[in-house]
Amino acid sequence: MNAFTSWLQRRGPQLSAEQRARLARLPAAAPLSEGPLAGERLVVLDLETSGLDPRRDQLLAIGAVAIRDGAIDLAQQFECTLRSERLSPGASTLIHGLAPSAIAAGAEPTEALLGFLEFLGDSPLLAFHAGFDRGVLSRALRQQLGYRLQHPCLDVAELAPLLCPQAHLREAGLDDWIGHFGLRVEQRHHASADALATAEIALILFSHARRQGLDSLAALDRRLNTWRHRQHAPSL
Repeated sequence: MNAFTSWLQRRGPQLSAEQRARLARLPAAAPLSEGPLAGERLVVLDLETSGLDPRRDQLLAIGAVAIRDGAIDLAQQFECTLRSERLSPGASTLIHGLAPSAIAAGAEPTEALLGFLEFLGDSPLLAFHAGFDRGVLSRALRQQLGYRLQHPCLDVAELAPLLCPQAHLREAGLDDWIGHFGLRVEQRHHASADALATAEIALILFSHARRQGLDSLAALDRRLNTWRHRQHAPSL
C-alpha cells in the first residue's frame, strides 16, 4: 500500500453530493417495539457472499422482503447483485450460481447499498444466522458509505429452537426448518428465495410466540437473551 492509497483510505468513502444527501435523509433505526407483532414492519434479509468469513469475504448480492401487518408483503422486495471486477469465483460463489459475468455487470456497490438502506428504512432486521449476515452487511456499509448499521437484528436460527423446542432441531440449518414446517420452496441458495423462505418461517414462529404470551419484538428479544444465557450456562 503506497502513501496515497493509505491517505485515501483514511479519508473514507468518496460520495457524491446526491449520495450524501440520500444518506442524510435516512431515518434513525427504531428500537425493538413493545407493540403487537401483527403491527410491525420487519425486513427479512439474506446475503450471498464470496465465502464464509464475515471479516474478509465479499458481499455479492442482497435479497430482502418485508413482513408488514402480519404478512409477507410481496410488493416490498429488494434484490440486487453488487458489481465486482476482481472477484475469483470460489465454492460459495458456485453454490449461489452467480456467474462472474453477472457479478461484473452488477450494480455499483455504493448505489446498491444506498438503495437497500432506503428500502430498510427504520425497520428491524430478521435473518437466518443473523450474526453472519449482519457482520458482512455492516462491513460493506462502513467501507462503501461510512455508515454504521444500528438496526436491531433477530436471528431466526435462534428463535426457531427457542419457540419450537419439541422439534429437537437445536443447531439446524434453513433446510431443516423448511422441512420441519413442511414448506414448499422452489429455489434455494439464492438471496431473494432464501429471504422469502426465512420470512415464511418467521411468520410461523410469530404464531408460536403469541401462543406462548410473547407478542412483541422486545418480549421475544428478552426471552431470547434468557435462552442464550441458559444454553451457555455450565451444567451442574
